[in-house]
Amino acid sequence: MNLEEINKIVYDYRLKPEYEQFVSDLRKFLSEEIAPTAESFDLEEKFPEENIRKFASKGYMGIPVPKKYGGMGLGEFGYGLAVQEISKVDTAHGTIIGASTGLCEVPLWLFGQEWQREKYLPDMTSGKKLGAFALTEPQAGSDAANIRTTASLSGENYLLNGTKQFITNGDRAETLVVFAANELSLGPYGGITAFIVERSFGGIKTAKVEKKMGIRASTTAQIIFENCPVPKENVLGMFGAGFIVALTALDGGRASLSAGAVGGAEETLSRVMEWAQRNPGLARKQSVQKMTADMAMEIHAARLVSYQSLEEIGSYFDRLANGERIPSPERAMISRHTAMAKSYCSEVASRAVDSAMQILGFEGYVEGSWAERAFRDSFIAEIYEGTNDIQRLVIARELLGAEGDR
Repeated sequence: MNLEEINKIVYDYRLKPEYEQFVSDLRKFLSEEIAPTAESFDLEEKFPEENIRKFASKGYMGIPVPKKYGGMGLGEFGYGLAVQEISKVDTAHGTIIGASTGLCEVPLWLFGQEWQREKYLPDMTSGKKLGAFALTEPQAGSDAANIRTTASLSGENYLLNGTKQFITNGDRAETLVVFAANELSLGPYGGITAFIVERSFGGIKTAKVEKKMGIRASTTAQIIFENCPVPKENVLGMFGAGFIVALTALDGGRASLSAGAVGGAEETLSRVMEWAQRNPGLARKQSVQKMTADMAMEIHAARLVSYQSLEEIGSYFDRLANGERIPSPERAMISRHTAMAKSYCSEVASRAVDSAMQILGFEGYVEGSWAERAFRDSFIAEIYEGTNDIQRLVIARELLGAEGDR
């Protein structure tokens, strides 16, 4: 049995016809256009500008967004499939696209007024402009409600002042969804507003670009707002309801992130199977067989969890975009499910890489090996878009109906 036949047994999942050709085309594109240079961008810690332009030329910067705004109209499920495939090649590329598409374009589509959608989305879905999602601050990571960036009204503009931390694409994005406190005393529900900010507005400074262990081809920046003028009409969603915009975007981000983690785990298992063909003696060791079987079982389960979450969030987003009001219990259930998917799938990916390192031994440990890069890249999925410990709190509090000790 050759590797292709083995992969079919391990990974076979019957996609709906509308997705099959999309995934086939994307795999071919990734293999021919992205994979040959992904490692060099990582080693040089260089933003893959040329590759992002290639993604844009194929329409892959607007996968979930309706065709009306220049997107592909494949929804969250199609977008999740794309993140899954991209993550098999390089997590950093998926991170760049995820911040622009999943965390900037999608909330613009879900909560934007029609003129805002028409103004901003086509430039982003075409790849003309890159997007970013600016929520995290030095003192407000997991505790996102504790943001201190302020928005104060001055004539026809809101002036934004504050610091945002660990913002993917923060030094390059030309369109940003930024969250600021309009009234700190009101707390998260009523006191935080989302704004559509153009870098051309001025008053935005990149203070620092982080050096990172993994996802090194993506940029992660600290940005400072100093009296950044944002027109009043650039409020995204309802004034004072920015926290809902943030939580909704992050729910979608966690669903697609779970798919990316599955893709990374699948690639790890494929590489281990290739190694087994070259080392049949070691592959017959029961300890190696057990680790490989555990990987396969967990990946199979993770894929089902991820796909269910993507289908659920896709339906939810379609309803939101059409102006439907979603009951609070249903929103809470969806958040719980995306938290489960993100946490479980990211940990499956981390365990797969850990097992692969044990199986390959020093061959996997040396700098430049696929396993070394996978090891550096995999663990970020347990951290960004809400650490897994925080996701467990979300899950438990919904199940137990208790806030817990602080």
